[in-house]
Amino acid sequence: MKFNIKNILYISTVAIGIIAAGCKSDFLDVNNTPNNPLTVPPTALMTTLAYDAAFVNSNDLGRITSVLMQYQAGVGNQVAGYDSYNIRGNSDNQWNGELYAGLLINAQKMIDNTQATSPVYAGIAKIYKAYGFGLTTDLWGDIPYSEALKGTSILNPKLDTQKDIYLGTPSVQSLFDLVKEGLADLDKKSILNPGTDDVVYKGNLANWKRLGNTLLLRFAIIISRIQPERAKTEIAAVLASSAGLIVDNTQDFQVGFSTAAGGQNPIYAFNIVNRPDDQLLSQRFRDTLLAYKDPRISKFFTSANGTTYVAWNNGATGTLPLPPTRSRYGIFLTGATGEAPIRMITNFQRAFMLAEAALSLNTAGNAQNLYEDGIRASMLKTGLVTAEIDAYFKANPSIITLAGTTSQKINQILTQKWIANCGNGLEAYNDWRRWGFPRLEKALNATGGDDNTIPVRFPYTGNEQLSNPNIPTPGPKTFERVWWDID
Repeated sequence: MKFNIKNILYISTVAIGIIAAGCKSDFLDVNNTPNNPLTVPPTALMTTLAYDAAFVNSNDLGRITSVLMQYQAGVGNQVAGYDSYNIRGNSDNQWNGELYAGLLINAQKMIDNTQATSPVYAGIAKIYKAYGFGLTTDLWGDIPYSEALKGTSILNPKLDTQKDIYLGTPSVQSLFDLVKEGLADLDKKSILNPGTDDVVYKGNLANWKRLGNTLLLRFAIIISRIQPERAKTEIAAVLASSAGLIVDNTQDFQVGFSTAAGGQNPIYAFNIVNRPDDQLLSQRFRDTLLAYKDPRISKFFTSANGTTYVAWNNGATGTLPLPPTRSRYGIFLTGATGEAPIRMITNFQRAFMLAEAALSLNTAGNAQNLYEDGIRASMLKTGLVTAEIDAYFKANPSIITLAGTTSQKINQILTQKWIANCGNGLEAYNDWRRWGFPRLEKALNATGGDDNTIPVRFPYTGNEQLSNPNIPTPGPKTFERVWWDID
């Protein structure tokens, strides 16, 4: 069997099915049936978790949110539906497969298998688990959490409120405490320690600690408008941590892919190989980049002649531009043949988050300097060189300099963060819901959602509503905001 990323996920799924059926073995036991393992080795789960996280971020959940956030316009098949906000009934595979039966259960199995003997692996798995549950609650609000991942012992887990998931209760561990528990595990003595099986950091635990702290920062920013004091306390703690934050592009939480068929990144596989005619550059994003004279446009998107970017207005009708002329995701997001990494938590995000916090929460740091750091980090990440970035800064002082009211400055920060997050619609979707920045007009001819406006939450999936009586039917409307979204 050819070994590629799809096979990794398949092997993991089969192994989980065996485990769920009740098979047990001690972590270090010799397996007498190597073709039917009773317990998945942590080295295999470590690799699988990385690709699980990357697929969650960049597969269909990423496509939906990237269209909602107007990076791309959907013009074919289900992506055309997303463009007019028809998202109900479209995420069963992501909820059931990529999240609960993928990233989340794999993280839980690694915790169960390694906590007693190799807690470093368990600590990393807790960071993955917190990241996955964070994405899930951010999209759906109240979700199965404290009773989830229990196998056959709890077949119909209850929903915990998003507030309890973020803040915790005596019976519900908060996402903050889950990450902190994982960070504490990284300092414990382990029989096994990650190495090449860790495709993100190659066993560099200092970088895992930086990621954990940056994830805590991200959680704090997400709840900062509904819980400003808690957010401020959490941010002060990570700023004081000796482990530090992600402060360099080389420390980014990202997962690389290969050029081999079946091993290419999901953005390339969908946009270039499988469904090349389903979406193209949004006219609205293009117009922003051109108005800002932003050189990243050539990194984010293709151009048939090197200068003209052929886009489409979200929700427009009429004759589409010919496929060969359309601007699609470019080499920065896809690689030449699918090898580009999927970037999930980055140095530029860290800088923009701290800039926002300095303005909105009065946390430590100079908002102007952090804002500039975020733009520079993003531009460097796309492949621009320092001289090009310096020239852009000098030629565009009104873009580079924060000005006006606090709200206007935060608009500037989040608009630049939106630009930098091109390809990561999930992050932009959270920011837009929290502040309404950048200002986005609804798509033309919008017919979907529950009130024909940009959805502010995902509807529960049909399969989950049928299988778990605790999931409300029909559930919240797409215009009903999640707990942390007060705007």
